[in-house]
Amino acid sequence: MTLALVALNVAAFAYELSLGPALERFIVAHGVVPARLVELLGRGAWLAAARSIVTSMFLHGGWLHLIFNMWFLWIFGDNVEDRLGRVRYLLLYLVTGAAATLAHVLSNSASTIPTVGASGAIAGVLGAYFVTYPRARVTTLIPVFVFIHIAELPAWVVLGMWFVLQFLSGALSLATTQASAGGVAWWAHIGGFAAGALLMPILSIGRRRRAAG
Repeated sequence: MTLALVALNVAAFAYELSLGPALERFIVAHGVVPARLVELLGRGAWLAAARSIVTSMFLHGGWLHLIFNMWFLWIFGDNVEDRLGRVRYLLLYLVTGAAATLAHVLSNSASTIPTVGASGAIAGVLGAYFVTYPRARVTTLIPVFVFIHIAELPAWVVLGMWFVLQFLSGALSLATTQASAGGVAWWAHIGGFAAGALLMPILSIGRRRRAAG
């Protein structure tokens, strides 16, 4: 399922590249525009709102956006999938992606800027990994002045630091009234990670625990 999700995201991005000048209109139509989503939910257009949330999860704003998202999904997703199985893993991915989107919309409800990307769903996978494999070793690049040091750190340290950074950035974005300052939907990351950490123990019920590899 992890491989299928990566392939689907890459295929969607390839389609985006084929659109040329029509891409901007496509992103507006199929991304999540917070003000529009609030309006859809307010009048009970649940199907249209859900469709917007799901399609936005598989679109990306550029090569780096896609590459970094797929890299994190590939590194952490397979172990979470092994723990849950394909169906529950897909449910985790979609539900945490939706939770991430709603967190972003709540923090920026008047915005008319479309939001796209798998970041929120992948943050959910990171949250699930955090509570399931906290002691797994993660190879990490650590900058020390002008040098890069490679070290293996426990997942709870790496992902814990990642979450703290997202939270601080999100808090700063609220203080400056820019919930997606710099083009990053910080609260989507925070909401997705929290949803993944909370949902993982529930979805794991009845599943045999496996070691991360």
